[in-house]
Amino acid sequence: MSKVAVFGGGSWGPAFSIVLADAGNDVTIWARRAEVCAAINENRENPEYLPGIELPEAITATHDPEQALHGAEFVVLAVPSQTLRKNLTDWADFIPRDAVMVSLMKGVELESLKRMSEVIAEVTGAGPDRIGVVSGPNLAKEIARREPAASVVACADEQVAMRLRDLCHSPAFRPYSSTDVVGCELGGAYKNVIALSVGMAVGLGFGDNTTASVITRGLAETARLATALGADPMTLMGLAGLGDLVATCSSPLSRNRTFGEKLGQGMTTEEITASTRQVAEGVKSCSSLQDLADRSGVYAPIVGHVHAVVEGKMTAGDMLTSLISRGTKHERD
Repeated sequence: MSKVAVFGGGSWGPAFSIVLADAGNDVTIWARRAEVCAAINENRENPEYLPGIELPEAITATHDPEQALHGAEFVVLAVPSQTLRKNLTDWADFIPRDAVMVSLMKGVELESLKRMSEVIAEVTGAGPDRIGVVSGPNLAKEIARREPAASVVACADEQVAMRLRDLCHSPAFRPYSSTDVVGCELGGAYKNVIALSVGMAVGLGFGDNTTASVITRGLAETARLATALGADPMTLMGLAGLGDLVATCSSPLSRNRTFGEKLGQGMTTEEITASTRQVAEGVKSCSSLQDLADRSGVYAPIVGHVHAVVEGKMTAGDMLTSLISRGTKHERD
């Protein structure tokens, strides 16, 4: 049994806490709102995000970050990616110096264009052997219901990656280890933007040919950027790439696909954001991923078009017309 602190009281943090508890660990969730902590401790439930799902007794919750981190061997971070730097700055002094930090976040920071593992390293001073990531086809509600799923746990240090693999191997969750942190993180961030574009196609009333085309070309775009930044292209063919992409683009449980559907139906970004408390990471990440692609000299038409729609500079219908009407070329190009 390991002591694990999970930061994030939304849907993914508590869902992954169930995995960790089922794997035999002692889990403390930090949540921003005291009422979420009370519901978990008193009723064994997170009613707002995971209604009807009973949380194991091995999970407790607190609003006090110092209490959550006391004695923690692993610190799992599941807050919105654009708030990580500020939050982690507040928590850093309480993190045990030998604890391994694990990112569940799938985004790229605005302005700095840093991946989440890079933000963690910069804020805490931790070396690559203390930073891991989890990425794969892991829709929170299905994980919380203990439906069978697999994922990738990555760390630059292979021995630490294997420790993380053991940490979250439960009866319903099968992790595979990797040392390709870059590929796992970029696959996870990019698929959110592709899911927005797939959602737009669905919202416009288009069918499987259109969505399959967007998913496939989105994977090619993801692989171009990831490999340019040092990732193993095979990572993008696995669970952290293709697997995550298919799940996020295909499921109505996906926040990003749902957000895209509403864009396709004519709602604005502001209207959709005002109607939900859930964060669709791709809405922010499309800007940082476009900047990252531009800086790397990588051709990224889908991300560029999605960003234009999110910013209100183009309609979803115009986006798909523009993507289709571009000059033809060899598929490998």
